[in-house]
Amino acid sequence: MRLSTYLLPTLRQAPSDADNISAQLMQRAGMIRKVASGIYDWLPLGLRALRRVERIVREEMDRAGAHEVSLPVIQPKELWMETGRWPVYGKELLRIKDRKNAEFCFAPTAEEVVTDLVRREVRSYRQLPLCLYQIGLKFRDEIRPRFGIMRAREFLMKDAYSFHVNDEDASKYYDVMKRAYTNIFKRCGLKFSAVEAQAGAIGGSFSHEFMVHAETGEETIVACSGCGYAANIERAETTANGDKSDFAPEEMEEVATPGKSSVEDVAKFLKMNKKRFLKTQLYMAGGKPVMALVRGDHELNEAKLSGALGGVEMHRATEAEYETIAGCAVGYAGPVNLPRFKTPEGKMEEVRILADLSTEALVNAASGANKKDTHLKGINMGRDFTAESVLDLRMTLESDPCPRCHEKKARFTKGIEVGHVFKLGTKYSESLKAEYLDVDQKAHPMVMGCYGIGVSRVVAAAIEQGHDDWGIIWPKEIAPFVVAIMCLDNDEAEVKKAADELYEQCLEAGIDAVYDDREGRPGVRFKDIDLIGIPFRVVVSKKTVADGNVEFKRRDSKDLEMWPLAEAFSRLRTML
Repeated sequence: MRLSTYLLPTLRQAPSDADNISAQLMQRAGMIRKVASGIYDWLPLGLRALRRVERIVREEMDRAGAHEVSLPVIQPKELWMETGRWPVYGKELLRIKDRKNAEFCFAPTAEEVVTDLVRREVRSYRQLPLCLYQIGLKFRDEIRPRFGIMRAREFLMKDAYSFHVNDEDASKYYDVMKRAYTNIFKRCGLKFSAVEAQAGAIGGSFSHEFMVHAETGEETIVACSGCGYAANIERAETTANGDKSDFAPEEMEEVATPGKSSVEDVAKFLKMNKKRFLKTQLYMAGGKPVMALVRGDHELNEAKLSGALGGVEMHRATEAEYETIAGCAVGYAGPVNLPRFKTPEGKMEEVRILADLSTEALVNAASGANKKDTHLKGINMGRDFTAESVLDLRMTLESDPCPRCHEKKARFTKGIEVGHVFKLGTKYSESLKAEYLDVDQKAHPMVMGCYGIGVSRVVAAAIEQGHDDWGIIWPKEIAPFVVAIMCLDNDEAEVKKAADELYEQCLEAGIDAVYDDREGRPGVRFKDIDLIGIPFRVVVSKKTVADGNVEFKRRDSKDLEMWPLAEAFSRLRTML
């Protein structure tokens, strides 16, 4: 490709609303342009990088035995009603109506449509296992799109779904896909980790996220340098973190705490350590109240709470809901003598209480008294209140030991999620009645797996991981072009001939080369080539040709090399 005829509108400065490195560099390098909030044009240079990632993904999916399909991005409401997700998915789901007033959504994901396809076309166990994948546009109406294409509303995604006769077969294929993802990100030239993760709104029993290591990542990875354990911070396990004290249980005592509602303020007022507090948080889950308890110096992990509640829609209780449920304002609720609540059906029920593992060791703890400006001291679980479940509910801390080997401390690093694999089980096959007949003609729900890669996000993540003050540093595997050939003296026939021949040789050999044959100052052109991040640069000039050489430079190095002009092509071909 000759840059003299190429659409490459580079910018010296990034737009003011570009809020991370990849958003800044992709716009400066002429890869993307913003159309609306979270929606972007992909220009020729950006599209080349995107297509290179796509090709790697497609090859590894085919190698893993998956079959490519193309599913509709406009999906009917009826399918989402069958799974129960239409009313609960939230405002990220872009709902639309056609001219007949029928309701649809623009696909944020494809569980419903792919399961519907398989239930109509697959009947027998002989047709399983089956894995279908697609690479296509998705749309999620993010409340605050940010970070360029990293968290855009419209994005390119590879999603795959597998269907199996039983959980054992699904688990085997999960490992196949996990290996395929490892191959994909290795081939993309990225430094990454596969970490245990929460399944989230999609559901499922087990999942892994693939995280590209980057200091600018918005995800936190908790890892152990000893045993190799790694997890997303939402999934990272914690231990009880404390043995029960030998203190004798005291009588409960009600104490006035006027204007003191936070754990910090109450602990200071009562001259107690925060570790002796039961921090309480009320949630509405599936329309019913739930109280979550963690130790006063810990923070609740909402993803763990959601998982414990079966993934139902939940939100933190409002001030009004606190008054209705606990009879007090936020900051004064507690697990002792918590009032019963009335269900929509008119029944009186106990508020569910879920407690973190670390609370079980607390003796003579303090918490709210469900009264204004009042707290209780001397609370003991089992005597004064009962928790429905005691389980891991808190956020992990850097001071925590590894939950697996219990020897090393957890190490926190930053990452960008680019892929996610799930074991879905029968959540969607049961609700959509996607069943197969076994050898005895008995019907069973298919066991499913789900595997997603943010193809466009991979491009941005590679830039977040590889850049410097001058611009992008692409891994050569997904760079839009691998070699930039620069002719600095177009008006010199001998120089132009040498550059033209080298470029043509690269094209004939299948090397992705870009030919900078533009007029203009060399300094400006060098800055453009550094900005767009081409891994290798070959400069042909009057000076180099006079010496029988070309100048070679790697984008990730400051060193310049002089190669004999006659050997330049063979060296490039050998290197690539």
